[in-house]
Amino acid sequence: MKVGIDMGAVSSGAASSAPGGQRALLDLEELLATRLLVQGNSGSGKSHLLRRLLEQSASLVQQAVIDPEGDFVTLADKFGHVVVDASRSEGDIQRIAARVRQHRVSVVLSLEGLDAEAQMRCAAAFLGGLFDADRDFWYPMLVVVDEAQLFAPAAAGEVSDEARKVSLGAMTNLMCRGRKRGLAGIIATQRLAKLAKNVAAEASNFLMGRTFLDIDMARAADLLGMERRQAEMFRDLERGHFVALGPALSRRPLPIRIGEVETAARSGSFKLMPLPEQQREDARDLIFKAGEDEVVARPVMPRRAPPPPPAPSTNDLLAQLARTRAAAAPEPQVEELTAESKAEREAALDAILREILDDPEAAFRSVAVLYQDFLVRCRIRRISGEPLTLNTFRRRLAVARAGVDTATAGGTEWDRAVAFANALEEDIQGVYLLLARAAMEGSPCPPDGEIARACGSRSPGRARRLIAYMETRNIVVTRNDPRGLRIIALPDLGWETGPGDPNAFEEPVPSSDTRDLFAAG
Repeated sequence: MKVGIDMGAVSSGAASSAPGGQRALLDLEELLATRLLVQGNSGSGKSHLLRRLLEQSASLVQQAVIDPEGDFVTLADKFGHVVVDASRSEGDIQRIAARVRQHRVSVVLSLEGLDAEAQMRCAAAFLGGLFDADRDFWYPMLVVVDEAQLFAPAAAGEVSDEARKVSLGAMTNLMCRGRKRGLAGIIATQRLAKLAKNVAAEASNFLMGRTFLDIDMARAADLLGMERRQAEMFRDLERGHFVALGPALSRRPLPIRIGEVETAARSGSFKLMPLPEQQREDARDLIFKAGEDEVVARPVMPRRAPPPPPAPSTNDLLAQLARTRAAAAPEPQVEELTAESKAEREAALDAILREILDDPEAAFRSVAVLYQDFLVRCRIRRISGEPLTLNTFRRRLAVARAGVDTATAGGTEWDRAVAFANALEEDIQGVYLLLARAAMEGSPCPPDGEIARACGSRSPGRARRLIAYMETRNIVVTRNDPRGLRIIALPDLGWETGPGDPNAFEEPVPSSDTRDLFAAG
């Protein structure tokens, strides 16, 4: 069944032979399969277009809006959207997103008031929760991302590389792999040049608004299949006028005028207002005298910093360095560790790793964050010897997450498992070691929830997909016993787990004395 969304009227123009006044209909089912990209400079009417699309389809499909400025929260009053305040931890945001998919509730994620990096992390957590939802909850959903260049920038900015990486990865998943999970990405950006190309390239429908820069006009013309000489038309488009192209809109470039909306943004458009009439002395009193309802606080006068001393000459600096080097005490020699002290050091390192992993949220943090936490704890405990390198820590962390004790980890059989795991992709190394530990000990097969934690996810569906992927590569073989319990065999090692219930997992409860020095959120 074809469901058309009325976006407005077709405008008469050289780019289209359609008569003026004809309605511009957007095929909703085709949109769910092909995604949409909206581009236009500030003031061109992008937010108005998105609001029209959301209002017209609110009763037809579930919606999720990632709103960096809080403009779309007014949809809640008219259409029942639930506003999600992003001033929560990333874990809470991810769990809320999973419930959104489960209960099919339309929401607006308001990122207003957060800095750029916090907005990127919250948006990534929310999109990750939508993406990792269980297959049973893969209902169709429109995912609208306003100002998409903030979450999928084409170049590095002032935010950290880690925040940019997770945000860009979440946006790429939405546009590249979201269709199979029922997620239809609708992204709006001020400039195509600011948006990552691998995100923009996945859209098959385009609505191009007013733009002025030559590079943006040329790229918009290329996306619409227009000649370069026609690119000038984007400079002359009025506010609310767009050129549409795509299987859900039109097979040929079609100029349309977006229709009216029922709700309005909280910010709105600023209009000119006459200045208040008042005498100059009255204006001075308003500025320099406190009002009746104003709390008068005694101003704190900043102290002037003393003038900086004159810069020393190069000869003075060299002489000072020479004196410092001569007076410095000789560096202490690192004592060689005895067998007993080595064992104590290894036990202390294992204890620190266990403390870190006792926090349930540690499974969902990056290796780099856990490594910094580990180094700080080692300095606090005054662990002797050279600190572990990142690669060594990564290997020990995989062993610790697999639940292998020190005696077992030192055996030759476990070395075989680690050597084979090192040849696998990093995403499945922890899962393989977890299965290898259970198989080596003859323990029951780990449940899906425990496998998901080993790969940094809360979704049992993610665990099932990883097991299926490993089975397609002949890394593992799964079967069920007569009771329906799962058994996983590792052919390369010749091991096999005991039968276990894949659904028998309970979220661990954090201990009261767990201190995470690098907890986020």
